[in-house]
Amino acid sequence: MIDVRSGKEISDVVILIEKDRITGVGAKLKIPDSVQIIALGDVTLLPGLIDAHTHLLHQYYARYGDDNSNRLLEMIQLGPAKRALLGARLAREMLEAGFTSVRDLGNSSINADIALRDAINNGDVTGPRMFVSTRALSPVGGQFQSVTPAAQELLSQEYVQISGVEEARKAVRQAVFDGADCIKVIVNSGSRRLSSDEMKAIVEEAKQAKLPVAAHATDGDGPSMIAAEAGVSSIEHAYTISENVLNLMAQKNIFLVPTDVPGVTKYQDRIKRALKAGVRIAIGSDIYYEFPGKTRGQVCAGMYKTYIASGMTNIEVLRSATINPADLIGNNSIGAIEIGRFADIIAVKGNPLTDISVLEQVVFVMKDGKAYK
Repeated sequence: MIDVRSGKEISDVVILIEKDRITGVGAKLKIPDSVQIIALGDVTLLPGLIDAHTHLLHQYYARYGDDNSNRLLEMIQLGPAKRALLGARLAREMLEAGFTSVRDLGNSSINADIALRDAINNGDVTGPRMFVSTRALSPVGGQFQSVTPAAQELLSQEYVQISGVEEARKAVRQAVFDGADCIKVIVNSGSRRLSSDEMKAIVEEAKQAKLPVAAHATDGDGPSMIAAEAGVSSIEHAYTISENVLNLMAQKNIFLVPTDVPGVTKYQDRIKRALKAGVRIAIGSDIYYEFPGKTRGQVCAGMYKTYIASGMTNIEVLRSATINPADLIGNNSIGAIEIGRFADIIAVKGNPLTDISVLEQVVFVMKDGKAYK
């Protein structure tokens, strides 16, 4: 077993589980009489993986064109019910790949993510533990760059558009009422961006409800600095941010949630800057296109080697896939194999401390003390 907190390996490990919780863990631990034994043999045990940035009710297809085209088709063709059913399939695929928890950040129609989360929690649907945001708060127009006036009426299916501080407060209150576990904010979309005052109002309102705020910020330092100064919990993407923003993030304990693709030098450089600044990283996939021949979970599990190439060590990647996102979510019952935490446990062949790609071949998945694979 890998203890992700210390980075140590524990050989001949035994984990005791009662109902959905871990009650004992250690090398050659005494096994009580009259218990069910799951003997996994020559494997490495890890906490269940946590994807810090998913869109499980959201799937695009390359044959339909770019993001804008797909976004319109999705809104026109799928309502909340069909989105939830799509999410049920993708959620199962994520769990089977070893993801026992996800933070799902919008693009899920009006509260379909709430319905899916609750169905999973009630045992009606198989999937990871979901922490959901409901609709993203955004500048006017959401993430669309150009749509006709008639099509603009559809935007409220995906975004709560903000114009002014009071609208910002109202949007957070609506998300809280709808049952959000966190607040997702699109700080900028192209040249359009929320103001500092609007962001501060969003964070203030979210803090009153004890909800973390995830801020999508791209295109240089400006949007990221607005988010960091407002005191968000995490900044998503932030592909090119400078040391100035990263230093402020470190001071305020703001997580970076990179959603990188392999081999992009500017992405890799900012990972190195983040590590140097002491910013904690929680890795998110942000996958929402179909990859023919692969499940959503299989595609997401392939993301970790990207960060090894960016200069992270294997244990840093493992922490960014387990204990760090658990801390970001604010849930001390997930993210580690420790007494009192949920029995969310996966097994891989091989050792992820020497070969991170073994995370792509999960051979055993347990969530809440129940084996799913």
